[in-house]
Amino acid sequence: MNLEGAIYQLQQQGEAIITLASVQTDDEVRWKPAPGCWSILEVLNHLVDEEVLDFRHHLDHILHTPDAPWPEIDPQGWVTEKKYNETQLERTLQTFQAERENSIQWLKKLSEPKWHNKVDFSWGSLSAGDMLAAWLAHDLLHLRQLIELRYQLTLSAGRPFNVEYAGKW
Repeated sequence: MNLEGAIYQLQQQGEAIITLASVQTDDEVRWKPAPGCWSILEVLNHLVDEEVLDFRHHLDHILHTPDAPWPEIDPQGWVTEKKYNETQLERTLQTFQAERENSIQWLKKLSEPKWHNKVDFSWGSLSAGDMLAAWLAHDLLHLRQLIELRYQLTLSAGRPFNVEYAGKW
């Protein structure tokens, strides 16, 4: 695992997340393309909780206390339980930015991380290297989701005009 490369990727992806989540109106940030879909604000709040309660926390667990009980999380439940769509965008953006910086600083302080440390589950095992790689991939999945939301907002705002000239989506 190339830790320096992973840190750089987390920095770049964090900046992209902030840019894509920064929208002009309150309606845009809370808009959902369909029932059961997430808004930009819900995606961003999810990423805040994942930053603090999942990836950084679980990676630390695998690296330093792999034999201790696994800290359980409920990312899907948190969306409604924590009322993500009722929070304020600016505060959430600031929190995400601060927590991503905390993660980067924490990663920079790791000394000779044991990427092959693992925890075992009924479905298989998860190594520290797997967790870091999943963290990077998780960002990309949500970047794709944010791009899709921004595209749908662009279509909506452009009506009655169409975007066919741009190319096939």
